[in-house]
Amino acid sequence: MAFLFLTTELAGGGLLVSCRDGDYIIYPEEEKPDVNVSKTCIAGMYVLNEGNMGSNKCTIDYLDLSAEDGKVHYLRNIYPSRNPSVVRELGDVGNDVKIYGSKMWIVVNCSDKVEVVNADDCRRIGQVNIPNCRNVVFDGRYAYISNFAGPVDPGAGAQLGRIYKVDTLSLKIVEDIAVGYQPEEMAIIGNKMYVANSGGYISPIYDHRLSVIDLPSFSEQSKVTIAKNLHHCRADKYGQLWVTSRGNYEDIAPKIFCLTPDGDGKIKAKDSLDITVSGLSIVGDSLYFYGSRWYNDTHTSTFTYGIIDIRTHKVLSTKLFDAPEIAAIKQPYGIMVNPQDKDFYLMDAKNYVSSGELLHFLPDGTFLWKVKTGDIPGHAEFLYRKKKTVKEGK
Repeated sequence: MAFLFLTTELAGGGLLVSCRDGDYIIYPEEEKPDVNVSKTCIAGMYVLNEGNMGSNKCTIDYLDLSAEDGKVHYLRNIYPSRNPSVVRELGDVGNDVKIYGSKMWIVVNCSDKVEVVNADDCRRIGQVNIPNCRNVVFDGRYAYISNFAGPVDPGAGAQLGRIYKVDTLSLKIVEDIAVGYQPEEMAIIGNKMYVANSGGYISPIYDHRLSVIDLPSFSEQSKVTIAKNLHHCRADKYGQLWVTSRGNYEDIAPKIFCLTPDGDGKIKAKDSLDITVSGLSIVGDSLYFYGSRWYNDTHTSTFTYGIIDIRTHKVLSTKLFDAPEIAAIKQPYGIMVNPQDKDFYLMDAKNYVSSGELLHFLPDGTFLWKVKTGDIPGHAEFLYRKKKTVKEGK
């Protein structure tokens, strides 16, 4: 499934601006690392660039791994040429991107919307208007989108966030419920959804609870105390929940927790690791992660990388992240691991206001290539050659 519709619009690999009926169309830039691609189940990968808040520079790139010449092709900022009539393009601050069935959902935080496009060509299908939206997960016919409910303003204070339930066929909001303060990621196990509440707008108090949602009734069953300033929430193949906390950037350190819920959604076991996990990708029995810890007192950051065995909850000894190219990363901001071949990608946000980088590594950690991205690359989603087995409307 090559992304051929884009390559036909490029000339000399540069950025083209053409005029049609008085409107300018921005065509993507292309970069071609001189690397051969081996065929896998993955056709390519979308990279969502957040763009600095207030700059209206959220963009989406595409890594084409199915080109006819057998080479890697990286296409920057593909959305405008596919959707020339959309005013202000994607908008301000991309916060999440997910493919579900034939559609891709792009959560644009400060523009208060979720863009829904065709997964195979990035052409716009529609838009869901949701205030201060953050993340999206899916179950059956519905998408569930977390949002802060109020304006994008830390001074907004103690306003409960909400989860919106959206019909994936009609793109209509069905209903919504209140959860904790400033909810971030969600994960679904069985008929329960777990929501990581951050409380980022009520600093230095923060929220410290995980909301447990019963999906059939779409109601909050309970809140479970975990730690301050929760962020990521992911389920693994063993029915465990991996939840990260960011601490308070001062005397409370970040942690990652492994929670085991029972059939009623109650947490029957909890394990914690005293490590910083800012981004993660779970593949097989391994949780790949990077950690970026900020210290308010010194205004400095420290970076770590590693793998957690999700069966034993132990950090593995590995030299996978010893490449000098990783040591040279200025600001790690995203990680993606190929579920079939275990090669992996790291995203570098650099200085947050100019082009970032996407770096590719072989399964043994050998550096292979890197390309420039849009500003603040932080989220990615694989596009598979064959459609996923998820069927919408059921």
